[in-house]
Amino acid sequence: MGSQGGFGQSKEFLDLIKSIGEARSKAEEDRIVISEIEILKKRIIEPDIPKRKMKEYIMRLVYVEMLGHDASFGYIHAVKMTHDDNLHLKRTGYLAVTLFLNEDHDLIILIVNTIQKDLKSDNYLVVCAALNAVCKLINEETIPAVLPQVVDLLGHSKEAVRKKAVMALHRFHQKSPSSVNHLVSNFRKRLCDNDPGVMGSTLCPLYDLISEDVNSYKDLVVSFVSILKQVAERRLPKSYDYHQMPAPFIQIKLLKILALLGSGDKKASEQMYTIVGDIMRKSDSSSNIGNAILYECICCVSSIHPNPKVLETAAEAVAKFLKNDSHNLKYLGIDALGRLIKISSEIAEQHQLAVIDCLEDPDDTLKRKTFELLYKMTKPSNVEVIVDRMIDYMMSINDNHSKTEIASRCVELAEQFAPSNQWFIQTMNKVFEHAGDLVNIKVAHNLMRLIAEGFGEEDDTADSQLRSSAVESYLSIMGEPKLPSAFLQVICWVLGEYGTADGKYSASYITGKISDIAEAHSTDDTVKAYAVSALMKVYSFEIAAGRKVDMLPECQSFIEELLASNSTDLQQRAYELQSVVGLDARALENIMPMDASCKDIVVDRELSFLNGYVEESLNKGAQPYIPENERSGASSISNFRIEEQHGSSGHSLRFEAYELPKPSVPSRPPVPPVSSTELFPVPEPTYHREFHEAVAPKMSVSGTGSSEIKLRLDGVQKKWGKQTYSSSSPSTSDSDIHKTQNGATQRDVPSSLSSKTRDVSYDSRRQQEDINPEKQKLAASLFGGGSKTEKRSAFGQKASRPNSHTVDKSHAEKSGPSDGGAVKASPHPPPDLLDMGEPTSISNATFVDPFKQLEGLLDLNEGTTAPGSSGATKAPDFMSLYGDTSLSVQNMGTADLLSTGNGDANLISGISHAPDKNGHGTGSAVTLSTQLSKGPNTKEALEKDALVRQMGVNPTSQNPNLFKDLLG
Repeated sequence: MGSQGGFGQSKEFLDLIKSIGEARSKAEEDRIVISEIEILKKRIIEPDIPKRKMKEYIMRLVYVEMLGHDASFGYIHAVKMTHDDNLHLKRTGYLAVTLFLNEDHDLIILIVNTIQKDLKSDNYLVVCAALNAVCKLINEETIPAVLPQVVDLLGHSKEAVRKKAVMALHRFHQKSPSSVNHLVSNFRKRLCDNDPGVMGSTLCPLYDLISEDVNSYKDLVVSFVSILKQVAERRLPKSYDYHQMPAPFIQIKLLKILALLGSGDKKASEQMYTIVGDIMRKSDSSSNIGNAILYECICCVSSIHPNPKVLETAAEAVAKFLKNDSHNLKYLGIDALGRLIKISSEIAEQHQLAVIDCLEDPDDTLKRKTFELLYKMTKPSNVEVIVDRMIDYMMSINDNHSKTEIASRCVELAEQFAPSNQWFIQTMNKVFEHAGDLVNIKVAHNLMRLIAEGFGEEDDTADSQLRSSAVESYLSIMGEPKLPSAFLQVICWVLGEYGTADGKYSASYITGKISDIAEAHSTDDTVKAYAVSALMKVYSFEIAAGRKVDMLPECQSFIEELLASNSTDLQQRAYELQSVVGLDARALENIMPMDASCKDIVVDRELSFLNGYVEESLNKGAQPYIPENERSGASSISNFRIEEQHGSSGHSLRFEAYELPKPSVPSRPPVPPVSSTELFPVPEPTYHREFHEAVAPKMSVSGTGSSEIKLRLDGVQKKWGKQTYSSSSPSTSDSDIHKTQNGATQRDVPSSLSSKTRDVSYDSRRQQEDINPEKQKLAASLFGGGSKTEKRSAFGQKASRPNSHTVDKSHAEKSGPSDGGAVKASPHPPPDLLDMGEPTSISNATFVDPFKQLEGLLDLNEGTTAPGSSGATKAPDFMSLYGDTSLSVQNMGTADLLSTGNGDANLISGISHAPDKNGHGTGSAVTLSTQLSKGPNTKEALEKDALVRQMGVNPTSQNPNLFKDLLG
């Protein structure tokens, strides 16, 4: 690495420092530092670097960071160095870490454990290094981790450790006062520490605490005065002297604390007078630190309860500052004088010449400070001189910040101490003219109010003179090239209100001037709005006075321009001006009264002018008005507003809950059973489902015990072909002749209708096979897991209904010779699978479920009587019926059976109408009472299957003997 240089560092490191110091530009310095960064990135990752070299690399990284470049690649190495047992390396690591990291850095968590360990070290130098890191790196979240150890160190044997522990506790209080509120008493204890350094470090946290709550520390006044007296009498070791001044920084901090404690407290202030006076008399004004103590004494005197002798001593000290040739001491003298004149204004009179000299000094900082002093010294007798000086100074500077500050002070002094309104108006004109838009808009409003109100007395002549002078001054200023917008607004308003009041200027002259203002500032809509209002006032006053109004061409063109303006405000003002000009004198006297800008507008909140109309309406029978607080219920204003809001905003979101549906259970006539061999599946519609109320089968019980299950298709929309309703076209339901004999319902259907229905059924099936192959594929997977559409149908969203033609065909077959017997009714109605345990009702359900239809078809506790048979035929085994039916199902074709939609319903209907072993068709459902005696309970199994399907669980295999698996 090269030969060793001074202080044990390498020559390369010393050359780096030398080259940085000799750099002639920032660019050259950056080039050197960037080159050094590249070198350090390579060197710092080398294996087995000696600790001495790593220490040097860390120091070089500190130089890189100090010069404003990023050295984050070496932060972790500085953190590792804090873990070293060597004292020099540890202190170097802590120094680098405190410079590199902040309290919110991610690497802080790696240092907390090291700090906790080092705070318990026997070597006080290690403890001091850890306390330094605590003050810089510990944040609010990690304070509890080290707080107990820091409090223990307040009693350490080494004064350096106690001092740094107090500093750390003060830092904790600044970051999180709530975490150390219970430890504030430790500061009081350390104030009595034997070491002056520990005592001096305690003054800083006590100053913060006293600033927050003075009354809690009033008892410490005696202690602070005693300490200050000991320090002033040089009882502290010589090591605390600075430029032959005994512990000057401790004195300054004590004087600040005494100023807080003695403010507004005469008793506490009396204990301070002696020591403060002695310090001012003994202070050495030949050194800066002596002048600093003297200045702090003056500040303390200006804060505590005043004492004539102490004030006189302070005034002498101020005279020393002002007479000094140093600008810094003059600055201190001006600032100190500004503090003392709050107590006694006579002190400033003694230094008038010195203040004037400072006001004319070329030093701009001293001049600004002097204007601050003059601002505090202003009174009615000297306001004109001070404000004129301020305006002259404002005209000579270009700094907008300073110009704004001076302008605001001029306005404030003019409003507070103005000797006359004329002077105030002239002063405001100067401020507006030279400060421009830097003046607050409130100043313009205050100026207009002052001109309108006048002197506030009954002297109308003086008010008229004020307004006339304002009009004259504004007419003369209008020729200036650059005037601020706020000032132009004032000019327009004054010319409109009082331009023609004294008769000195004609209306044509005033309106011409106003038009010139609007034309010169055509981009400022606010100025144009004030100009239009001013024109309206001038014309109104002229018409009200009975004089003829001739609108100038430039005014006419200005108004026409505003009529087509994009600003609705300007348009409205222009239209109002046209309307007002056309009114008569009497109307304008009421609309635009002369000099009524300051009159109070009376607002009739009770609308008393409507009392006559209200009484007349009540006499005619109208309802009396009910106050809002007396209303209740739905008629309250709040509810009415809510309803009105919901009613008017049709497109807005509504967040109230939907009303519960009201189920309607209409009664329907009995529906005949449907033959499975004549029903064909209906495909699911591809368009959006229209929700219609499904029709459920209902038992019609006769006196003789015969009944039929019939589907009512009146008003049911078709699912194929044109969207029509069966009730709108001739159908078998409407053309059937209903006959009631002995309580039994019968239907006579012509047999010729059967062939027509069969043809329609066949054509429909062929059409579905050609048009909906995807639907057929989905339906084919019914036994392996139903589609989402079928699941929705199973849940009762919408069930597919058979065609009315199919029902007609079933009716035709019923009238055949194979089905001549009457069907006995079951005394129990079919169970409702959707009831879930509710009492069974014979009323129609709201929605159709295919398994519910199956339940109704099978739950007939009856026998079937056929011609040529004796008595009730014994019901065959259900699965044997299904086995025989499977042949007929195969003959029907797979596509017909499994097309879509009602595949399950068609299959169940086929089972219920399958022929028995003797070749006779059962027609309706088989007897369930005899079936209960052989094999499992079919009803219970079907109920379970229907419930499972309602829950969305379907069979997963294409098993033709599905019901055999279900029924065991």
